[in-house]
Amino acid sequence: MHLDQQYFVYILANRLGGTLYVGVTNNLLKRIFEHRDGRGSEFTAKYSVHQLVYFEVHEEVEQAIKREKQIKRWKRSWKINLIEERNPNWEDLYLMLT
Repeated sequence: MHLDQQYFVYILANRLGGTLYVGVTNNLLKRIFEHRDGRGSEFTAKYSVHQLVYFEVHEEVEQAIKREKQIKRWKRSWKINLIEERNPNWEDLYLMLT
């Protein structure tokens, strides 16, 4: 394992207050591009869930996976609060990263 490797937990949405998808990856830009290109997952392709509205960085893959599973178990309202703490207008963060 590289000491400088990073892992990302992310949330995608199809619109403000819309459908949510939680995922984990070690290459955020590539993974979001795959979702936008229809290759990320069947769910995101079917429901057009392509906007990156939240992400967090982890140093350890185990911690990132644990966090992803934790967020997936949360109530929808908790996920919305998490997004809106950092991104109140649900802006597409992918556009800021590219």
